[in-house]
Amino acid sequence: ALVEMEKSVIEIGDRKSLPRVVLVFNEQYELMGMVRRRDILRGLEPEFLIDKPLEYRKKLFDVDLTPAMAGFSYEELMAGVEKRAERPVSEVMVPIEETVDYKDHIFNVIYEMNAHDLAMLPVMQDGRVVGVVRSVDVFHQVAKLLM
Repeated sequence: ALVEMEKSVIEIGDRKSLPRVVLVFNEQYELMGMVRRRDILRGLEPEFLIDKPLEYRKKLFDVDLTPAMAGFSYEELMAGVEKRAERPVSEVMVPIEETVDYKDHIFNVIYEMNAHDLAMLPVMQDGRVVGVVRSVDVFHQVAKLLM
């Protein structure tokens, strides 16, 4: 998932951006979930931090190392990250519970994004994913309508 995100660029008109989400499908092309950049990064955290509260885990980024990290060399930490990077995407993905139909009105998309605090929705047609709509796309379309 990390490799796919890193090598992809989304181009819409004259606008370019990097994807924040990768959709996850099974072998039958059924939508299983999504993996966001932050899910991938969370999946790379050292194992000794996983069950710790967020405030403790934030210490990872403090200048002073946490006592748990003080005993690890850079090489040891990188070896752990490389090992954790081999885990299946299914271990860090977020299930997709909301979608929109390709015929849905933009106001339905806005409602679904707001009601479920989503920045991206898969777009379905006849039970298959035909695309995604991102909040930035919706925002841009609404801005065009109002300007």
